[in-house]
Amino acid sequence: MRLARKTALITGAGSGLGREAALLFAKEGAQVVVTDINEEYLGQTLKMITDSGGQAVGKTMNISDSLQVEEAIKVAVERFGKLDILYNNAGVWLEKEDGPIAKLEDRIWDRTINTNLRGMYLCCKHAIPEMIKAGGGAIISTASVAGLMGVKSSAYSASKGGMISLSRTIAVTYAKRNIRSNVICPGYIDTPIATTDPKVLEAYRGAIPLKRGGKPIEVAYMALYLASDEASFVTGGTFVVDGGLYAR
Repeated sequence: MRLARKTALITGAGSGLGREAALLFAKEGAQVVVTDINEEYLGQTLKMITDSGGQAVGKTMNISDSLQVEEAIKVAVERFGKLDILYNNAGVWLEKEDGPIAKLEDRIWDRTINTNLRGMYLCCKHAIPEMIKAGGGAIISTASVAGLMGVKSSAYSASKGGMISLSRTIAVTYAKRNIRSNVICPGYIDTPIATTDPKVLEAYRGAIPLKRGGKPIEVAYMALYLASDEASFVTGGTFVVDGGLYAR
């Protein structure tokens, strides 16, 4: 198994990409700490893992709250003895309210940045010291093609672009401590936070060369690779999983 004897903490594991990654990581032998702000969804993911024979513990967490993040890291170490993998997956896209910068409300900017970028910062801040104690580790962060190209959702795009830059900085800073940091940039993926507007959905799929939305498992397998020792020489990278959208 590709993650045997490794401990992984995954944020936003209650649904979508996070749940798919949590199930896959557990299947591949990892001891998984699943976190999410939604206690009900988190419980469902935890049950799915344990029912299939995996090892996991759940912790309700708001990733923009430093104390809650610190507590989740402690749970991982106390339960499993170490932390090897951090998957910064939790995030928000306030599609209907996020837009051109001149018309953007401060609360939309603040919530988006606090969840997506501040959340990554806090998780890395508290996880890295434990990874150093463990002799190294792997950090994976879910950004977006919106962080690589211009889109109308100003706050979301800025937050994801910031995540890409922060990941690169972490990669360079902590390479000497055997900590790798990489970013996955999904395009349109069929998840709970994806658009529900039929016209927007049709436009997205029409612009994708493969002519379909992605599946959460297709992103999870990229995360699995980056978390595994197979990617031991991979750090500071940005990996696009978008059906060819960014290549247009």
